[in-house]
Amino acid sequence: MANVPDQLRYTADHEWARQTADPGVIEVGITDYAQGELGDIVFVNLPKPGDKFAAHQAFGTIEAVKAVSDLFCPLAGEIVATNGSLDTDPAQVNKAPYADGWMIRLKLDDPGQFATLLTADQYRSQIGA
Repeated sequence: MANVPDQLRYTADHEWARQTADPGVIEVGITDYAQGELGDIVFVNLPKPGDKFAAHQAFGTIEAVKAVSDLFCPLAGEIVATNGSLDTDPAQVNKAPYADGWMIRLKLDDPGQFATLLTADQYRSQIGA
């Protein structure tokens, strides 16, 4: 069964979001369910700080042994940091999707939109967990 931490928010595209110490900045990655469906992650292509994305716009790709998938921005904003350690160890996404496997930090255009993301219970319902 997939791990779905209660304190995070989620998207229908299987990304998670967590507020940082700065309430206008969120950390984003893919869910445990998504990494399990993809299998062994071999490459992650992430944007550069300063890049801007609309909500639901693809911000990168994730490549597993059996598939390549787009990564989708949960909300509109500007990239302020990426997890450079995924360049050398993309398997962190498999090992710790909610910790070392985070992908981007996003400065939100509208921090109030964070509350519109799925709750853990809503996401569990979506994936049948």
